[in-house]
Amino acid sequence: MQFIDLAAQQKRIRGRIEAGFKRILDHGQYILGPEIREIEDELAAFVGVPYAVSVASGTDALLMPLLTEKMGPGDAVFVPTFTFIASAGAIALTGATPVFVDIDPETFNIDPADLEAAIQRTIAAKKLTPKGIMPVDLFGQPANYRAIQAIAGKYRLFVLEDAAQSFGASQDGRKAGALAKVAGTSFFPAKPLGGYGDGGMIFTADKALYEELLSIRVHGQGADKYTNVRVGINGRMDSLQAAVLLAKMEIFPEEIELRQEVAGRYDRLLGGAVKTPRILPGNISAWAQYSVLHPRRDAVIARLREAGIPTAVYYPIPLHLQRAFAHLGYQRGDFPVAEKIAGEILSLPMHPYLDEECQKRIAAPIENI
Repeated sequence: MQFIDLAAQQKRIRGRIEAGFKRILDHGQYILGPEIREIEDELAAFVGVPYAVSVASGTDALLMPLLTEKMGPGDAVFVPTFTFIASAGAIALTGATPVFVDIDPETFNIDPADLEAAIQRTIAAKKLTPKGIMPVDLFGQPANYRAIQAIAGKYRLFVLEDAAQSFGASQDGRKAGALAKVAGTSFFPAKPLGGYGDGGMIFTADKALYEELLSIRVHGQGADKYTNVRVGINGRMDSLQAAVLLAKMEIFPEEIELRQEVAGRYDRLLGGAVKTPRILPGNISAWAQYSVLHPRRDAVIARLREAGIPTAVYYPIPLHLQRAFAHLGYQRGDFPVAEKIAGEILSLPMHPYLDEECQKRIAAPIENI
């Protein structure tokens, strides 16, 4: 059994992928070829914003918007401690300081109440200047942007939506990627919409921001790549990745629906054995992962391993306890919810092609714990 079955998906679209690769081999524009603009236009329309900028990775999709905010030493950006390091790492790369926030125990997303408390503590300490908030749409579910945007407005902070795991999700009818002024997503192969390598996309409705991002993507270029108006990065996407994404988008809406069915079956099969995910009213998750809680997690993992069923733990160590951020001075106990969740969470196989019989095989060993 596969944790994520990319082969089943590839069987459906391999001919289209190969045709896209042939087109690129024929025209020879391997970076920023015509497929790039095509996928940017298609995904912008899907999300419901005017502009999309393809980039080399999901990390670049977070770093580049931060660069437009002129972040630097002494600036603070608030980010959940329970997420992948790329979220806080992008903040640190600008010279700014990630200020960690605890999470909601039901959704695993940033806790708005603790967010506002962290902002107030930072203001009172007078060591850092609050500049922004980076909510993370963990495991495919959008964070609580209604509350987050209200807090951001109160303290005049920008919001950068980390939609690396939520492309295809929505909140109150608005797609992930359109829930803040700017958003970044990832096309790492395991994501709901994944390429066959690294890649990412930035979404915005702000034309001036869009044009600045285009410049940053190519070393801060001006009229041409040898005229530089700012310091940028090499953040371009390969045309081959765009070809893969174009083929996958033909079946992506159907796959999002299939993910809802898989998650619903898990809910029914596992409801009495583990704590299953809670989706907030108004939210549709992209179900990048199906993550459950159990106080005897290691026993559950061992039993599943005996049955030949793979699992994963996202994330065993919250960011405030990572060595990379030891200089910030956080201690164990600072974020009790995240620390508890990190000790109990495990993710089960999740992809659109997981059938009911496989899910029953997954559920059986857990029910016996």
